[in-house]
Amino acid sequence: MANTTYFQHIKNISVKFAQKPLGETVFGPSPPNVFVGREGYPNVYVGPLVSVDETFDAALSDSPDKWLSMGYEQIISMRAGIARGMKKHSIKNSSRLLEEMQLSAMALKPVDMEVKFKRPPQFNVTFSAYTTPMGPSGSMETMRLTENPSIPAKVDEIVEEKMKVRDAIPELLKSGMNYYYLQKLLSAGILGEKRKLVPTRWSITGMDKILADNYLDSVKLSPQLGEITLYSHTHFDNHYEVLLLPGAWEFEQFEAWAPQPVSGSSHELSPSGSYWQAHQVNIAHEYEPFAGRSDYAKSEGGGFYAGRFGAAEGLLKMRRQARVVVFREISEEYKIPLGVFQVRTGVQQAFKQKPLKFATLKQALEHLKTKLRAPITEYVKKSRALQQRRLSEY
Repeated sequence: MANTTYFQHIKNISVKFAQKPLGETVFGPSPPNVFVGREGYPNVYVGPLVSVDETFDAALSDSPDKWLSMGYEQIISMRAGIARGMKKHSIKNSSRLLEEMQLSAMALKPVDMEVKFKRPPQFNVTFSAYTTPMGPSGSMETMRLTENPSIPAKVDEIVEEKMKVRDAIPELLKSGMNYYYLQKLLSAGILGEKRKLVPTRWSITGMDKILADNYLDSVKLSPQLGEITLYSHTHFDNHYEVLLLPGAWEFEQFEAWAPQPVSGSSHELSPSGSYWQAHQVNIAHEYEPFAGRSDYAKSEGGGFYAGRFGAAEGLLKMRRQARVVVFREISEEYKIPLGVFQVRTGVQQAFKQKPLKFATLKQALEHLKTKLRAPITEYVKKSRALQQRRLSEY
């Protein structure tokens, strides 16, 4: 979809909302979810999400794992139909309002609520490289649940025990709880010994790191992969190549963004990526050795941890360990970000495809030349896992 089409679609949604504006009191189902901001930390804006568009399934609108077959238009439309209440709150203090929000977040199914805003929320859609698109928001006076939420007994049990977060999340996942449901519990300050609100953006990265660390405890004890293996997947205008090399666990991820055309110029983008080849490509690179890393992956942020989670999960299912190199190329069409969920699912989906096998690394890189739009030499220059000395070979 062309970039102009995205914005035209958003404009069409705004016209739809203008025909039926929101009032100060909004009644509807929450997916359920609570959004926690990070500005002003440790006093942040927190509030429930409530559906204001009855034409969409509230649960589906907040379930990224079920969006893989959808297009941008449907995702944007669903997310635009969710309003967010905002009220300043300390991350550590409790209150009746916070308890109501936490109860709603613990529900497995949508729960009806009434949210009173200081003034009617105005239509707006915001986008982030970290979180999924957000619809209208506004300062909130109060909220109340209008039905009793259905809370899983296992969640009640672990919350009552005050189990450590790093133990509670894997335990709940093993019991059948959904990844995205658990991320909401973490953000809403429901889990752990010393409970506190966690900004949504931080909780996403926290979930990816906690679970990947847990998986890697087993992966690092598994037999090493026996042959060079390559998985591929493309979705949401992002292309992924996941290269597995024999050896002990290492993880390396590249993010290559399409070169921006010079103002006033015109060019044709060939399937081989000739424009990428002829222009400077912005390639971010992050690496983790077997022993792990203590610093934050600044150049890729949450995308690094989302890809790392997908790789750790894939190897766990294979019962193998390997040196993993993820190549992510973001095309010109990816103008409106959907959040790091698409990185996580991109790597997960790659592992579900039929892989290619290669006898040598040179053969694998020769093949990658035909799949990647940026020059393979640009990746090799930055790489630590590929460990090549002579770039001229490629």
